Parts: sequence; structure tokens; C-alpha cells
Amino acid sequence: MSSSAATGDLGATGRVVETMIPRRLDALPWSRWHWLIVIGLGVTWILDGFEVTLVGALAGVLTHKDTLRLTTQQASSLGTWYLLGAVGGALFFGYLTDRVGRKKLFMVTLGVYLVFTVASGLAWNFWSLATFRILAGAGIGGEYAAINSAIDELIPARVRGRVALAINGSWWFGTAMAAFLSYEFLSNIRESVSWRLGFLIGAIVALGILTIRRLIPESPRWLLTHGRADEAEKVVTQIEEQVRKTHPQLPEPEGEPIAIEQRKHINFIDISKYVIQNYPSRGVLGLSLMIGQAFLYNAIFFTYTLVLTQFFNVNASRAPLYLIPFAAGNIAGPLVLGPLFDSIGRRVMISSTYIISGLLLVVTGMLFTHGTLSATTMTLCWCVIFFFASAGASAAYLTVSELFPLEARAMAIALFYSAGTGVAALSPTIFGALIATHSRTNVNYGYLLGAGLMIAAGIVAVFLAVPAERRALEDIAKPFTAARQWPTSKRRRVAATAH
Repeated sequence: MSSSAATGDLGATGRVVETMIPRRLDALPWSRWHWLIVIGLGVTWILDGFEVTLVGALAGVLTHKDTLRLTTQQASSLGTWYLLGAVGGALFFGYLTDRVGRKKLFMVTLGVYLVFTVASGLAWNFWSLATFRILAGAGIGGEYAAINSAIDELIPARVRGRVALAINGSWWFGTAMAAFLSYEFLSNIRESVSWRLGFLIGAIVALGILTIRRLIPESPRWLLTHGRADEAEKVVTQIEEQVRKTHPQLPEPEGEPIAIEQRKHINFIDISKYVIQNYPSRGVLGLSLMIGQAFLYNAIFFTYTLVLTQFFNVNASRAPLYLIPFAAGNIAGPLVLGPLFDSIGRRVMISSTYIISGLLLVVTGMLFTHGTLSATTMTLCWCVIFFFASAGASAAYLTVSELFPLEARAMAIALFYSAGTGVAALSPTIFGALIATHSRTNVNYGYLLGAGLMIAAGIVAVFLAVPAERRALEDIAKPFTAARQWPTSKRRRVAATAH
């Protein structure tokens, strides 16, 4: 982009800086400071897993006369309302995340979730609960955009894959927590109260995490692209001081400095055109991966307790316990397979995890249809399927967050999350309707659809996946604000080396 193009409504300040800040962040050894990032930001996935599983675990109870007396269709549709809220929240807060910064938004979105998950526990009928689920979902949807952007921009490139997969896989810690607590509440506290207490647990966790997030800085990479290079330098220097407490000698950063145009604000329409023109195949890849995993997960986990109670005669209060081994398989997948995404590579691992999980789902659906499985063996089959699917799904979020320019990263995450989740938002309602027919064959049609979407996404990844392993974000997708055709004499060098 010429200097003349970088003026006017694009907010150019008329200067370019050369910086090693991204290289310095990638060169940092793993430290306690990085654990602060993982814990403070990664909890979003735990909260979402908790919310999704809690609603699924309580679905059967909410149909009882001592609770809200919902119909089976209404109970299963609560997941759809939550997902619709997440779609809207991701788009709205995703835009603001790229506009005003990562830190402001990951505080606001967590606060929105906290308020309306408490409100969910105070609901008095179906429509009040559905409304509060929409708004709580909006907070979590906004979290995805803000959090995934910040994590990618603060974690060193050499371990970005395994760390992102492990964080995304922590969704299942929330699942296990919700399954255990819902069982304890439903078994030991009367139903009219227990389901309300379940929602309050998520709010308590969110309140504690808000205090940790105050210690997490704004992304230096975001500051660089928004005309605040000096502030970015201060933040990186502070980070390096924190890391030196456990690693006194920091390694020298590798690679060439990056020249960035300093802009006060950036026109989103111009960024969108830039992304569409330069990265169309990455858009197809991201959309395929997100739709496949979103349909599979949303369909299964919002309705699994209904399958257990109606086809395997499992008591509604015990059904949540079956989700705990389920969760174990999903936690193990990203932890065991995650390092391979940084060593073997994205293309091989993404495609294989998607295709294998899809094929295993086809086999499981056939066994379910013929009545071969018990509640226990059905759960074991899910454990194996989602060992692979969990790693693949986590890689989908990693893919859409690392393959697009920094200035549009949060919005890209929001768009693909919203597109995938939006397409899959009706999956809990569809599965609820299939379950209501009391036909195993009809339910298997839903399983086959989910398997087909996963296999198709895996095939797309074979051809379109990008070798992003161990590469700096700026090398995978050049920032929109990267200086083009600017003479060296007009550039200012900032933070060339670690201090």
C-alpha cells in the first residue's frame, strides 16, 4: 500500500515503525507469566463447556412438574437459544475487539456472561429462561473472539498449536464439572431448587477469573497496528521483566524486523476486502472446519441425556454421570495429539482427526440403530470418537485465529464461529425432534449427517490446510498495516532487540 493510500479514513498517522516486538514475544521461554495467560483467558472454554453440558444434563429435569414443566422440545431447544445468543455476541463483540482492543472486551464479555447466567437461575418460565440463555450465550460468544485473539498473540509460535489445543480442550473440564455437580444437586437437593443452583456455579467461577484478568496486559501486537507502538514497547518490556524472574537470560529474537504503518483507526470494509481478495481458500477451510465440529458437538451434547433416558432407560438424575468419561476422552485428545500439530503439522493432523472421528461415528450409529450398545458401551464409543474429534475441533478454532491478518483476527474468529454455530444452532432442536420420535433409525440419520460434515471438512483440509506450525503470525498472514513501498528514510526503528 502506498503512502497516499494510507491516509484519510484509514486513520494513518503519517509514520512507519520497524519493530522486533512480535519476534521478541515468540522468542520468550515458557514461564509463569504464560501460565497466567493460560489460566486467566483459557477459563472461557471451561465456562462454555459447563454451560452447554449443564443445560443438556438438566434438560430432562426441566420437563418435570416441580421445575418449569417444559416440553421435551422446549427443553432441548434451550441449547439453540444459547447458541443463537453466542452467534450474535461473537459478531458484535468481535467487531469491538478489533476496534477497541482485546483487554477491554475480555473483561466486558465475561461480565455479561456472569450477569445473565445468574439470571438464568432465577427464570420463572420457558421464555424467561430462553431470553437469559440468549444473553449469557452472547457473553460467551464475545469471549471466543477476544480470548482466542489474545492467546494467539501472546503465546510463542513454537508452541502455539499445542497450547491452543490444550486450552480449547479445557472445555471438557467444564463438562466434567457440570456433569458431576448436576448429579450431586439432582440427587441430594430437591429438583425445584437444584437446577437453579447449577447456573450459579458458573457465575462464581467467572467472578474469580475477573480478578485474574486485571493482571493481563493488552496485546502488544494489537497496540502496534493501532498507532500505539511506544505503548506496545512498554508492555513487552514489562512482560520480559516478568519472564526474567524465572529465566534471567532471554534468547535473542530471530528474524527480520516488521515495518508497521501507525494508524489510529482502521476501516473494517477495507480490511474485509483485503482478506477476501488475498485469502479466499482459507475462508473455505475455516468455514468447513467450524460447521463440521459445531454441528457434531451441539447436536450430541445438548441432547445426550435425552438419548440415555429414552433409549437406555437411564435415570434422569444419573444420566449426567455418563458425561464424565465422555469428558475424559475429549480432554485426552488435545493433550495427547496437540504436540503433533506443531511437529507433524496442521494439514496431516487436522484432516486425519476429522476423517477418523467421522468414520467412527458412522460405525457407532450403525451399532446404536441395531440395539447392540448399552448405555456404558455407547459412552465408551463416544469416548473414542471424541478423542479424535476434540483435537480436530480445537484445531478449527486455532486455524481461524492464526490464518488471517491481525487487524481482522477477532472478527474472523467471530465470523467463522458465528457461521459454523449459526448453521449448527438448530442441531439440538433437530435432534430433539428425532429423539421425540422414539426411533433409533431416525436418530441415526442425525448421526450420519454429523459424520458426513466431519468427513467432508477433513477432505477440505487435505487440500486447503496451511502449514502454520511453528511460524510467526505475521509470517502466516501479513498484517494489513504492514508497510508497503515506504522508503527506509521515513521509517522509525522501535524495539529492535530485547532489553
